[in-house]
Amino acid sequence: MAPAMTPTETAPAPPEITAGVVYDLREVAVREVNSSLQSPDGPVSATVTSPLGAHALACGLDRDIDVTIDGHVGYYAAGMNQQASVTITGNAGVGVAENMMSGTVRVHGDASQSAGATAHGGLLVIDGNAAARCGISMKGVDIVVGGNIGHMSAFMGQAGRLVVCGDAGEALGDSLYEARIYVRGTVASLGADCIKKDMRDEHLAELAELLDAAGIDAAPADFTRYGSARRLYNFHVDNAAAY
Repeated sequence: MAPAMTPTETAPAPPEITAGVVYDLREVAVREVNSSLQSPDGPVSATVTSPLGAHALACGLDRDIDVTIDGHVGYYAAGMNQQASVTITGNAGVGVAENMMSGTVRVHGDASQSAGATAHGGLLVIDGNAAARCGISMKGVDIVVGGNIGHMSAFMGQAGRLVVCGDAGEALGDSLYEARIYVRGTVASLGADCIKKDMRDEHLAELAELLDAAGIDAAPADFTRYGSARRLYNFHVDNAAAY
């Protein structure tokens, strides 16, 4: 596997804490924090300190709010996000930004399995590496990973774009529908019905926009595009072994 992004290519360092409202999870329960962040009368910006790997933090947000989580989080952080901008300055556990609909979620560290699973929209940026099944069953989300991704990523990816600035593990894009995948490094293997595709001008422009939105300095021409061969859309006996 090739190394992850060099320091000159990574996104800016995690922001300094400047939010007017600070929740210390050593003093306030996760349920109370989430309730406050979700409330229409809640703060427009907030910082959560000492998360200590708490699960389901900053979930279900459905309004324009900036949230910074200063440290590592557990499972399903920023899940079901709509409109909100959530920044995690550490690592994230399983299912970060799971089922996100809109908004932005940024992880300044690494992410565990199933990052962005089933997400319908918005932008998920992972500055480090992402583990297995990144973007599994993605349904319209844009995911940009600064490092490498694990096996079975974009499995059954239906729509959206997955950008990988490092390498990809085995069975990339297995049973892919119409999601687009861009990888700068090597791919261990492609999954069923996933193939290498031409990189046309429209794809270079699309990729440039995604990299710019993620704050990553990389040349679109260095990437390879992968997509569905569309052989599994309808059952055919010759393809039975691939189903």
